[in-house]
Amino acid sequence: MTTTADLVGRTLAELGVAQAFGVVGSGNFVVTNALRAGGVPFVAARHECGATVMADAYARMSDRLAAVSLHQGCGFTNALTGITEAAKSRTPLLVLTADTAGSAVTANFRVDQDAAITAVGAVAERVHSPASAVADTVRAYRTAVHERRTVVLNLPLDVQAAPAEPAPAAVPVAPQPVRPHADAVAALVAALRAARRPVFVAGRGARHAGPELRALADAAGALLATSAVAHGLFAGSPWSLGISGGFASPRTAELIADADLVVGWGCALNNWTTRRGRLLGGTVAQVDVDPAAFGAHNRVDLGVVGDAAQTARDVRTALGGSTQDGYRTAPPGPVRWRDVPHDDASTADRIDPRTLSARLDDLLPPARVVSVDSGNFMGYPSAYLSVPDQYGFCFTQAFQSIGLGLATAVGAALARPDRLSVAALGDGGFLMGVAELETAVRLGIPLVVVVYDDAAYGAEIHHFGRDADLSTVTFPDTDLAALGEGFGCAGLTVRTVADLDGVTAWLDGPRDRPLLIDAKITDDGGSWWLADAFG
Repeated sequence: MTTTADLVGRTLAELGVAQAFGVVGSGNFVVTNALRAGGVPFVAARHECGATVMADAYARMSDRLAAVSLHQGCGFTNALTGITEAAKSRTPLLVLTADTAGSAVTANFRVDQDAAITAVGAVAERVHSPASAVADTVRAYRTAVHERRTVVLNLPLDVQAAPAEPAPAAVPVAPQPVRPHADAVAALVAALRAARRPVFVAGRGARHAGPELRALADAAGALLATSAVAHGLFAGSPWSLGISGGFASPRTAELIADADLVVGWGCALNNWTTRRGRLLGGTVAQVDVDPAAFGAHNRVDLGVVGDAAQTARDVRTALGGSTQDGYRTAPPGPVRWRDVPHDDASTADRIDPRTLSARLDDLLPPARVVSVDSGNFMGYPSAYLSVPDQYGFCFTQAFQSIGLGLATAVGAALARPDRLSVAALGDGGFLMGVAELETAVRLGIPLVVVVYDDAAYGAEIHHFGRDADLSTVTFPDTDLAALGEGFGCAGLTVRTVADLDGVTAWLDGPRDRPLLIDAKITDDGGSWWLADAFG
């Protein structure tokens, strides 16, 4: 007998779900096995939040749809932080969660799952009956893929168990990219022609538009920058400034602030990317498929509704054969933090996080995916570890939760097995998400986990100051390398640059298990990006 749960799993496999993650319980056992029987690879995580973040990262780094499978009630609520992160990031993601039967009003697992889903910004969908199961599943798929939304598909237990007639599923036709209005194109062309110092800032919504934006920037003489989530999009260009905003080097911030035209391409131009608007001194244009994005965070003088790649092509065509030097009259100078000299504050038993990050950048192979957790430390790996392209940096920070970085790195590693996955974590975030270290070991992922270990929640220390009672956010020094070894990793404690020779030894070996680096870092007094954020 085919049940509705079987039919839902089979339908999603036919629609092309690339990878599934989850924690299996009684409520999602059948649908998970139906996915697997349909050929969808499945990774069993150790926590539902970890599973959801892995799926989010996989989707971001592969541009393919991933699914999450959850038990009803507590399994679903365990995943809510990961669901929120994905929803805020507009990650196309499909979350399958069991739900209690409508009649089970006193069940221990019963919560109002639809209300929770809506509250965190995801889309609530439901399989209503065996007869509607295929249509309900296709609708959830279409919303996730075509509208770039995180969709949670509720599967009530009584509906799951009911017999269902097998039926084929047709993959929905993808909509064409949104083309900008001719008047909007003309207005942006006029702004570019008038500009002498234009800068393009590309965001998440322009990660697919790198070639088109480079071509237009060449014609307009624009310098190129990205938000944090699009880091790497312009890697290799001599006109790339790197990340705009809090992580920017002094030279990058200076050049963007002096621009007479900033064009945000699929970019929210939020306070993180613009240093609370201080980098927006000239005319501001914004290109987005959603007009609600215009001016949501900062002033916008010209809004263009359109897909970033399509708009860039149309504007380039409208410019004709004309080109201008614009902001490219001279090389931009030292825009990388690595090129900014620093006084090494390392001690005999603590390493400066800048020195650590720069040396790791030298040691690790260029073909890498860097996943960064949240915390005071996070500017160092984001700014110092170079990445090859936009698929080399995974930044699950829309919800600003610590503890997501390790699961992010696992998902990114599975999406890009051709690259070395690097997790950059603080000690607090590492310990919060440590369960997924077992997942990485079990899967045999050649993962490098770098823990920037200051034995504290560093952001809180620097936010509230040294005169406050900090006993609630400081902790005894912990041997995290030994903890990693207990999970089956290779462990390395780093206090000096010389200790990093152990990284080379691991890289030269079989790489058959993760390497956990417990880097005992110096107190930086509050990183530069944190000082700006809290200033």
